[in-house]
Amino acid sequence: MPSHLFADRPAPQPPERDAVDALIHRTRRLRGDVDAVRRDTVVIDEDDPQLRWQRALCDLAVHHLDDLDGHLGQLREGLPVQATGEPEPATARETVTDAQPGSLLSRVGSAEWNLLTDEVSWSEELYEIFDRTPASGPLSLDELPSVLLPEDQPLLTSMVTACLVDGKPIDGEFRILRNGGHMRTLHMMGEPVLDADGCTASMWAVLRDVSELRRSQRAVGRTRDSVSREQHMARTEHRMAVELQEAVLPPWRGSLRLPQQGAGALDIAGHYLPSESSDLIGGDWYDALELPDGRTMLTVGDLTGHGIPATSAMAMLLGALRGMAMAGIEPGALMGHLNQLLESTVQPALGSAVYCRFDPTTGSLAWAQAGHPAPMLFRGGAGRPLPRPDGVLLGAASGVAYEQDQVPLLPGDVLLLHTDGLTRRRDRGAGPESLLALAPRFAQARTAQDCVRAVVEEFGGAERLDDACVLVARIGA
Repeated sequence: MPSHLFADRPAPQPPERDAVDALIHRTRRLRGDVDAVRRDTVVIDEDDPQLRWQRALCDLAVHHLDDLDGHLGQLREGLPVQATGEPEPATARETVTDAQPGSLLSRVGSAEWNLLTDEVSWSEELYEIFDRTPASGPLSLDELPSVLLPEDQPLLTSMVTACLVDGKPIDGEFRILRNGGHMRTLHMMGEPVLDADGCTASMWAVLRDVSELRRSQRAVGRTRDSVSREQHMARTEHRMAVELQEAVLPPWRGSLRLPQQGAGALDIAGHYLPSESSDLIGGDWYDALELPDGRTMLTVGDLTGHGIPATSAMAMLLGALRGMAMAGIEPGALMGHLNQLLESTVQPALGSAVYCRFDPTTGSLAWAQAGHPAPMLFRGGAGRPLPRPDGVLLGAASGVAYEQDQVPLLPGDVLLLHTDGLTRRRDRGAGPESLLALAPRFAQARTAQDCVRAVVEEFGGAERLDDACVLVARIGA
């Protein structure tokens, strides 16, 4: 039904058909491109809010483009011809009836309520929207609120009153209950039709079923909120993991010089290297501590996982290791106790570790390992990994024994302990060769901190896949 502000105003001319056809063609091409993107974002992991949000956005974009395509199609065909009792031309009938139930054209209908004659005219599409047959007749303005949800009825009454009394246009949404109790959301736009004297003669409106569109918008909102919550939780967990890690790792940063000086004294330095994604805070640790009997503890290790579970398990394990080292427990037996402790935790995990105990009076290093890379010994400009005593990963098996070995160290030797994330990089394979290549630089280094600096310069780039720790002990000459 045409809409006009004054009865004597001439009807607007339709736009050029070729221009509308071009817009329809561009819209459909864009719709195809968006649909291709939507197919690429098929949700595989339903628990991933990011994927659900992407899919919901694609669905919403497709709904908008479908609506635009339908509106342009109606604009191209012009207003539907109202039934007058005479057969319509075939082309006009096809324009109205080609729309299938649930398609866009069946979701947009028009109506006019004549206030002078009480005549009501509905388009065929509007009957489909309200799930009514033409034989049942259209709803009057007094009857229309009866199909709305009770809480939406005042809104419709207010909009219609403002339109008829004050001449204000209608623009609002309400929900209706169709046969079978199915709820639909309708968007109503309308305006008064004035006679030559400026009085309201009738009210014209277009009603659009926006149920699917609003459902898609709600899905986007829900997934967006879910992503925001996940991101907030991730930031909170990351901050807590960082704080826990900083609280557990050695209070000294950089280098540690023990009280004992002279030949055989240890110069120690350590460093933590974050991964390429700094959000991945793992269970890596390093530590050095002078024991009550004058010997020195050196240790590095790594637990599986990331975040708070990994850092909290690391805190527990490192605390136990320090206590047992202070009590004088031998390296092999200490590893067995750590294995038993990790195996009995509520959240089982796997870990690797190396524990060394250096005696400055004899220059002897006793050590044991649990599935961990062996310490590197650098002497005279060359380096080699120490032969590993037997030892499986912590938490991998029950009641296993860990061997320990003893190695003499000489003044000027450099001992390097590291976690396996140090050499795991995108641009090269894992292995000790890249560390052994630092031997000439270690030979020229004056302090353990110089050695750590050389390691960081070589391995501190952003391409590392995992976080890592390095600990260097240099024997005083």
